Amino acid sequence: MKGNMENLKYPIGKFNYESSDAESISHAISRISDLPSKLREAVSGLSDAQLDTPYREEGWTLRQVVHHIPDSHMNAYMRFKLAITEDNPSIKPYDEAAWAECADAKSGSIGDSLDLLDALHRRWVSFLKSLSEEHLERTYFHPANNKQSKLREIVSMYAWHGDHHLTHITGLKARLGW
Repeated sequence: MKGNMENLKYPIGKFNYESSDAESISHAISRISDLPSKLREAVSGLSDAQLDTPYREEGWTLRQVVHHIPDSHMNAYMRFKLAITEDNPSIKPYDEAAWAECADAKSGSIGDSLDLLDALHRRWVSFLKSLSEEHLERTYFHPANNKQSKLREIVSMYAWHGDHHLTHITGLKARLGW
C-alpha cells in the first residue's frame, strides 16, 4: 500500500535534475507556458464536490491544488527576479501546507487562481525567454533547504512542478471516471 501512496503523491516521480542544455530549457519553458491552459482544461466542468475531493488520502483537495500552483509560481517568479537582480540572494521560504489551509485555498473560487495563473505565466514565460546562458547560471540560496540553486535547475523544477500537480488532478479524474 505504501508504494501506491507514493505513486499517488508523486504520480510522475520525484523531481530529478540531471542537466539543462538550451533545448531542455526551451522545453521546460514551453511546459510552463502550457500549464495554465492545461490546468483550466483539467478542471473544466468539475463540480464543487469534485473540486473538494482530495487527490489522495491525506492529500490536498483539487481546489487546494489549483490554488497552490499560482501561490507557488508567484514565489518562483519573485525568486527568479531576485536572483537576476541580486548576488545569490537568500529567498524567503513559505509554509505551503499552511497556505493551503487558508480560507481562500480551501473554499475560494478556482476561477480567480486560474486567471492569476494565466497572467502570471504570460509574464514569467516572457521573462524566462529573455534569460541568457549567463543568467541561467545565477543562483539563489534557499535557507530552509540550506541549498544554493542555479536558475537553470529551477526552470526544470517548476516545469516538473506544474506537470506533477496537473497529474494529481488528471489522475484522480481518471481513477474516479470523471
